[in-house]
Amino acid sequence: MNGNNDGTMSKQTSLRKYGKQYKKPKANRLFVELPQTPVRSQPIVEADDDLAKAAIEGLTEKISTVNLQDENSIPLNTVRRSPRRKEKRTPSTPPPIEPSKLQTPRIISPAKSESVEVSRLSLSGGELQVLSWSDICPPGDKIVKIAEASYAEVYRVTNERGTSIIKVIRMKSPIKAQTKAQQKSGLVDEEPHSESDLMGELKISEWLADIPGFVVYKERYIVQGKTCKELLETHQAFHKKVKRQDPDRLQFYPSPSRYLDDTKFLVVELGDAGVALEDFELESADQLWDIFFHVAIALARAEAHIEFEHRDLHEGNLCIRKTAEPIPIEERERSSRFGFSGLDVTILDYGISRAHAQGSRPIAYDLERDLSMFTSEHASQCEVYRRMRSFLLRGDGVCLPPQSHKTAYEKGVNGPITWARYEPYTNVLWLAYIYQWMAGHFKGTKKELNAFKRLTKELWLYLNPDADDDVPGFGSASDIVRFALESGWIEEDQLMGVRDEAEKSILSILTNDDLGKGADEDDVVETSLRRSPRRRRHATVL
Repeated sequence: MNGNNDGTMSKQTSLRKYGKQYKKPKANRLFVELPQTPVRSQPIVEADDDLAKAAIEGLTEKISTVNLQDENSIPLNTVRRSPRRKEKRTPSTPPPIEPSKLQTPRIISPAKSESVEVSRLSLSGGELQVLSWSDICPPGDKIVKIAEASYAEVYRVTNERGTSIIKVIRMKSPIKAQTKAQQKSGLVDEEPHSESDLMGELKISEWLADIPGFVVYKERYIVQGKTCKELLETHQAFHKKVKRQDPDRLQFYPSPSRYLDDTKFLVVELGDAGVALEDFELESADQLWDIFFHVAIALARAEAHIEFEHRDLHEGNLCIRKTAEPIPIEERERSSRFGFSGLDVTILDYGISRAHAQGSRPIAYDLERDLSMFTSEHASQCEVYRRMRSFLLRGDGVCLPPQSHKTAYEKGVNGPITWARYEPYTNVLWLAYIYQWMAGHFKGTKKELNAFKRLTKELWLYLNPDADDDVPGFGSASDIVRFALESGWIEEDQLMGVRDEAEKSILSILTNDDLGKGADEDDVVETSLRRSPRRRRHATVL
């Protein structure tokens, strides 16, 4: 990706030097995986015919070290655009959104095995196991509903082999009609999702698999059939809890009691990344520094690697986990601000994200399909949705009110709105939201919070979406990380992250043939011993 400034640029740019100027010669710099955000129209590149298969197959392959060093150099004195100023742009043809390659599902005869019989269903070329809810949570395992994300319910599953998070996404399939009581309560069923919608998130997940800071994907399944007792109980407990917290909150996902024999879900198994930021008690300024910059660094890497925009990065889509003890001030060997809290941060949920990997066309969920996201005022993050769309319409920092978002595909600064376009400023908007959310929910001392705000006063000046028009602003997460580096808050060696070894599924039901692929006899025995006993599942004809 190159920050070219030829006639193809669709936006004006302005020169701005942030913070302290770095003194080392550029050739010696380690921080080269975050190039300047490109300001250009997306090229149209023909997609590889095998990408649909690779999107599924690659999710659980061995994760390797991130190494973007040779591809992406970062100049210090770069041209930056400011989202503050409204500028005329030359309309350009938007890049097409990557179409998912669909094919008629076919059942694969289960491999002959005396111990396990497994049904499989193909999803865009990837053969997925078809399980029941009792397979997902057999006696002795624990399942707890913890969240409702974009298009998915989120559960934590724990057994003797560990803990996983599963995202449950309803596919187009029959479901029992609402009862009169459910209709009276205002239940609004989340619409089932097409295969093309599901493929987009799975493919983005594959592209992010090597980048630290993003959730680890373990496995994926089709789950079909009526509910089990454990799933129904945790669903009911979750909604009782949220009703106590917010009596006006509607229930958007159907009760498991309405599942039929043919009701199908895509279930994606993830590594357990800890607790959501909204449930984490912020007690120290070190935690504020680390959470904010863990997220900024992960986004900056993803911008450089796949032109990534999350577009839904609220407090429920960040998970916090304690991985070490905090380092006291007197024991610190760095003068920087980042890396002392002992926390690790993970970004979740790419249901409405946008990305563009080399050799493919952009993947983006078309948010113009349902404008209620931009007219809703039920939660604080709804303003960020409006800010994203307002930026596409105006090209500045003005946030248009809900009534200004009622016409789909209306003309913006680059022609009719298209969410396939790369606009990394949306990542800046979400980082500004996270900054304000953490400051507003800080449980530590007021003295410590005020000190953090004083130190980050200039950062907030360039981050604040409501800043005056004459104030230059960050155009991407990469800009924010550069600013932190130049300010001495982050040191270069802290940016050379690697992903740990891939985590294994704790739910997989594998045939003997699967276990034997590419492994020697000892490996097969060891793997089979780790597998929890499950009841036999006969092949299902769909």
